Formats: sequence, structure tokens, C-alpha cells
Amino acid sequence: QVQLVESGGGLVQAGGSLRLSCAASGRTFSRYAMGWFRQAPGKDREFVAAINWSGRSTYYTDSVKGRFTISRDNAENTVYLQMNSLKPEDTAVYYCAADLRPDGEFLRVNRHDYDYWGQGTQVTVSS
Repeated sequence: QVQLVESGGGLVQAGGSLRLSCAASGRTFSRYAMGWFRQAPGKDREFVAAINWSGRSTYYTDSVKGRFTISRDNAENTVYLQMNSLKPEDTAVYYCAADLRPDGEFLRVNRHDYDYWGQGTQVTVSS
């Protein structure tokens, strides 16, 4: 069992920044890959970014490349999403997710490949 708790969401003006955190507990956090997804009203949940177990490998959806950075601190059992140059179209509920496959290396973009999810945190970007 894995528990994930996101925090750091809020209301920000376009061009601003936010840093999301996802605190994990319950299993050996450092062994598995993590991902961030988002879901806007009326839309499907979409992939944003993923990071492997060590933090050395990351992957981003095209729309956030150069603006968002995913990172992790295995000593603190936490994964982060630094979001800069925010746009109104980034408005969504952001979820972190854990991929418990034993390799921990492969970065998956399909939400159905993730095993555990947090409750989400709202990010609203005003124009």
C-alpha cells in the first residue's frame, strides 16, 4: 500500500510559478518511478511528467517542456513539480502517481500503468 499526498497548488497569475510536492509513505519510495498528471474540467486526465527511481531520468509532455521540472528527494520520500511560466491552459487538478513495477527505470505516460494516486491539488492560472 502506498499513500500519496499532494500539496502546493493555488491561484497564480499567468507567467508565475508554483512548486507542487507529493509526499509518499507506505513502501520503499526510492525503488519506483513517479509521475505527475493533470485533469482540467471536462477533459481526460493527461500525462505531465515522469521521473525514474534515481531521479536521473525524466520525461515531459511537449506542452510543458522547458517550463516544468520534475525532481525527487528519496531521503524525504517526496517528488516535486516546479512549474514556471504558467499559462491559463495549465489550469487543472494535478495528481501524483506511483508506478510500482520493479524496474523503476521505465517512464510511463499512460495513466493506467500507475498503481497509486494522490487526491490531487488544484492549480488555477489567471490571465
